[in-house]
Amino acid sequence: MTQLLAGDIGGTKTILRLVETGQTLYEATYASAKYPDLVPMVRTFLQSAAEVLAQTPAPTKACFGIAGPVVNNSSNVTNLGWVLTGDRLTRELHLEKVALINDFAAVGYGVLGLSPEDLCCLQSGDPEQNGPIAVIGAGTGLGQGYLIHNGQGYCVFGSEGGHADFAPRSVLEFELSHYLMEKHNIDRLSVERVVSGQGVVSIYQFLRDRHVADESPEIAQIVRTWESELGHEKTVQPAAAIGAAALEKRDPLSEQTLQLFISAYGAEAGNLGLKLLPYGGLYIAGGIAAKLLPLIEDGTFLAAFHHKGRMRPLLERIPVHIVLNPQVGLIGAALYASRL
Repeated sequence: MTQLLAGDIGGTKTILRLVETGQTLYEATYASAKYPDLVPMVRTFLQSAAEVLAQTPAPTKACFGIAGPVVNNSSNVTNLGWVLTGDRLTRELHLEKVALINDFAAVGYGVLGLSPEDLCCLQSGDPEQNGPIAVIGAGTGLGQGYLIHNGQGYCVFGSEGGHADFAPRSVLEFELSHYLMEKHNIDRLSVERVVSGQGVVSIYQFLRDRHVADESPEIAQIVRTWESELGHEKTVQPAAAIGAAALEKRDPLSEQTLQLFISAYGAEAGNLGLKLLPYGGLYIAGGIAAKLLPLIEDGTFLAAFHHKGRMRPLLERIPVHIVLNPQVGLIGAALYASRL
């Protein structure tokens, strides 16, 4: 039976998985920065797998999803200083074939391998068999992609849609836009600056500086610690803290931050829906949506998603799903490896 190696490579951590006939044989997570390159990490992984499985792993093909651009099966993993090429990895890991793909392309393949329990249906819509599929996901940044059926199966395409212009829809969002451009000394604002983990913190800072509500001492301390660590290794995660406080309804400023964030997220998902008309489904991945599921489900997201004037009926037809499985990228990498 053919064994495959799948990987999800990020600047902070890398998850590796050994797969055989669709089943996970072994999986492990590593701190990326502790390794000078992917090769010694994979060798450590395979050695550990051999000890656990009591047999020598024998993967023949591998696919690694990488948080960064991939050109001609090569990638410079900027945050790690790794320079990866499929040819070198094939040779040094003694494999038949190695493919490098963008991490959000891996998510695109991954949605094809999800089961019903991996999803939360936000809008059932009017699904179209073999219709286009859209994928969007806010996490560290904002990923977007799409899948088109070619008569035999789906082809996955990445995009840089997260770097399109942020489109304010209210006086408050215009003020947010001006605030961020002045703060960062820039003359245009991408939607990723607002709809991402960094965006959560930026919205909080904006509302805080406008004095829309009092700060809680706990969140104030976390945000100020994070601000003091700019340019240095971070010891706190303000976006996660703001999200948790909003979910627990214990900080009005955090609650207003998430309301504005989720509305902007829904609006951008609606923009993607208009451009692609993905009647095969629009999948919301990334690390944020699943963690904020109760807030996503309260109606704010879909209200902004639908708010497209006379185009609303088109958006109401699109099936919208929240991806609950945080390892959708690994699933996609394994699926891609199986097709090599």
